[in-house]
Amino acid sequence: MSQKNETPILVISLIATVALIGGGFWWFSKNSSFNFNQSGQTQITNNPSANKTNTPLPTGETNTNTFTNVSKVPTGIFNYGGSTSWAPLRLTVDSAIQAARPEFRLRYVEPTQGTPGSSTGIQSLIEGKIDFAQSSRPLLDGELNRAKERGFILQQIPVAIDGLAVAVNPNLDIPGITIEQLKGIYTGKITNWNQVGGSNIPIKPYSRRVSDGGTVELFIQDILGGEVFSSKVEFVSTTTQALQKVASSPGSIYFASAPEVVPQCSVKPLPLGRTQGQYIAPYQEPFVLPSECLSKRNKLNIEAFQSGKYPLTRNLFVVVKQNGQREEQAGIAYSNLLLTQQGQELITQAGFVKIR
Repeated sequence: MSQKNETPILVISLIATVALIGGGFWWFSKNSSFNFNQSGQTQITNNPSANKTNTPLPTGETNTNTFTNVSKVPTGIFNYGGSTSWAPLRLTVDSAIQAARPEFRLRYVEPTQGTPGSSTGIQSLIEGKIDFAQSSRPLLDGELNRAKERGFILQQIPVAIDGLAVAVNPNLDIPGITIEQLKGIYTGKITNWNQVGGSNIPIKPYSRRVSDGGTVELFIQDILGGEVFSSKVEFVSTTTQALQKVASSPGSIYFASAPEVVPQCSVKPLPLGRTQGQYIAPYQEPFVLPSECLSKRNKLNIEAFQSGKYPLTRNLFVVVKQNGQREEQAGIAYSNLLLTQQGQELITQAGFVKIR
């Protein structure tokens, strides 16, 4: 065959090959679950009692092991504030960040009005009083709208897993309660422990005030379904005060962040369930008795928290102001530091569950 006749055939063959390759690539990208535009991001699927929306983690730091390897950490003093549930993290993790990255100076700031908590921290961030916030609950629509009115967007970045634990007196003989029964106790429908399989002891529920933080707000939203507390609920200022009352009164009950309750020797964390008789403990079995607690503390049931089997599980968030300024850079840097391998291990040491 002559070269003149071969040329059209070669051209047609080349076009057909390119078409086949391009069509195959289109079919794969259309039908595959892999997203080529988002391959560098990780999505966290939240647990049943956590926030209802997925939030991508910061990009570019997914393979970083230590604080010293994190890039784009700004220099200066950065104010932050928020949830009281974060107190163990501020003590354990933030001090280690300061030692490794002295140029990134963190300063915790309490609100000028109201008590420290997720709500007041986020409000301070919106008002420009702090650079980023720590929250134990998801952002509310009202907070997102107030931020938009001021010309910026708020981003919530999950960095750790926490849960709420219910504390009762160590002498209370009961295997556990359901979430519905817990709701009944705090709305006043259940007033005696014999109504849920316990002894004939009046129930005395305690709580911090609604304005005190994200933990109480989350409890009202997810457990009470928006209903108000019973008039029988006594409000306390701090978790320490509440645990002292629970330890001294056989009928008392209180809820707080799991790391604040589970290791305590003076109270008993109560197993919880979504259905009657199927209770999950927030601590690792076997339960360490109060007589042995001083030398061997109870530890968090990490597997149940990570899998969502424990019914009161939530994420902890860094709330970032997306405005292209130093505040956003500081919030992203802080999140990236917490999401390093070193940060996640320190989060575990502080009593929480690492998210990755």
